[in-house]
Amino acid sequence: MLKKKWTALLAGATMAFTVNAASAQELVIFWAEWDPANYLQELVNEYTEATGVTVTVETTPWSDFQTKAFTEFNAKGDAYDMVVGDSQWLGAGSTGGHYVDLTDFFAEHKVNDIMAPATVKAYAEYDGKFWAIPAEGDATGWAYRTDWFTDAKEMEAFKAKYGYDLAAPKTYAEMRDIAEFFYRPDDNQYGIAIYTDNSYDALVMGYENALFSYGGDLGDYSTYQVEGIVNSPEAVAALEMYRELYQFTPPNWGKTFFQEDNQAITEGLAAMSMNYFAFFPALNNPALNPHADNTGYFANPAGPGGAQHAALGGQGISIVSYSQNIDESKKFLEWFIQEDVQKRWAELGGYTCSAKVLESAEFRNATPYNEAFYQSMFMVKDFWAVPEYAELLTQINNRVYPYVVGGEGTAQEALDGLAADWKATFEKYGR
Repeated sequence: MLKKKWTALLAGATMAFTVNAASAQELVIFWAEWDPANYLQELVNEYTEATGVTVTVETTPWSDFQTKAFTEFNAKGDAYDMVVGDSQWLGAGSTGGHYVDLTDFFAEHKVNDIMAPATVKAYAEYDGKFWAIPAEGDATGWAYRTDWFTDAKEMEAFKAKYGYDLAAPKTYAEMRDIAEFFYRPDDNQYGIAIYTDNSYDALVMGYENALFSYGGDLGDYSTYQVEGIVNSPEAVAALEMYRELYQFTPPNWGKTFFQEDNQAITEGLAAMSMNYFAFFPALNNPALNPHADNTGYFANPAGPGGAQHAALGGQGISIVSYSQNIDESKKFLEWFIQEDVQKRWAELGGYTCSAKVLESAEFRNATPYNEAFYQSMFMVKDFWAVPEYAELLTQINNRVYPYVVGGEGTAQEALDGLAADWKATFEKYGR
């Protein structure tokens, strides 16, 4: 993401690794198939040039990623030395014996001081130990049509109706007003595009944006208490808001994720669109987005009590415990966390988790969306990382989706049911 070239600095960072070439001939990193994996391959090619160790980023489609990774883990296979895994994998990866404990590595290399605190908590830590290095930072943010927001007639009409100036929303109440204002189905124009796909974590991520900013939570992660938390008044109000925002989406918006939400902007359908920051580079590209010059970005707005959080995406890089190259993998991670390497990672297009890089003027001014990303990465919160996270995801989807998309029942009923589901699940696993 950084436009400034850091190649010379990177060369200095790799000098220390050149003299003592690693004994392993090759390291394999497993990741999903998407642009950041290509950027990582570019980065590790420079490690190869400095050390003589070939590093290959092997990829598979997102739809197969989790299944293929855990099939290999459960077979105790050594096909992969490292994996860039989802934050939710930390519980299953560590308790299943699939990940190398990096707690001593964190202490020796002061990783806690290098990476943004929220990324350490979400991508690396589980049960008081560290199992990954924050690698690909990500969060949910928003894109919007700046030309619609700055049109003189629209601004006048908005202020006449709502009593304040039209601008990128700072609160959920403002976002709801803007979504309503631009909802004009007769003109094929709509107020907002949000995540609604309930096949994995899309809908949950969208709801978490509102939930966390409304002062609600998914439960007490230390005690596994969910009753009175996941169905609290704040959680109910957040779910009601998410359902209300859904009323202002384009037609047939009941099964959407990142691709559709980007299309809402590129096809001129919506005033605002939720998405992962990882997919905003496409919106900034005039070859992919005809409205690129009129697309702006903002961090997830605050709830009624002033809390402001964003749902976490992104991944950490873990060493697979069955690898034959554990020591050499640690050498690679030692290189990867260096500030100059993290600058280079950001320049190539990877979303760095380095606190210093994120806070730098070079990073924050490099693209139209970097400032919002910087803000987001210091206020992100995440889903449960327990080994049974997949069951929890299924249960929340089954409870929330019928209400948000179908208007079935009430938010209170949906979340009361979810609290009962999760309580039973945690009891089943002895938590």
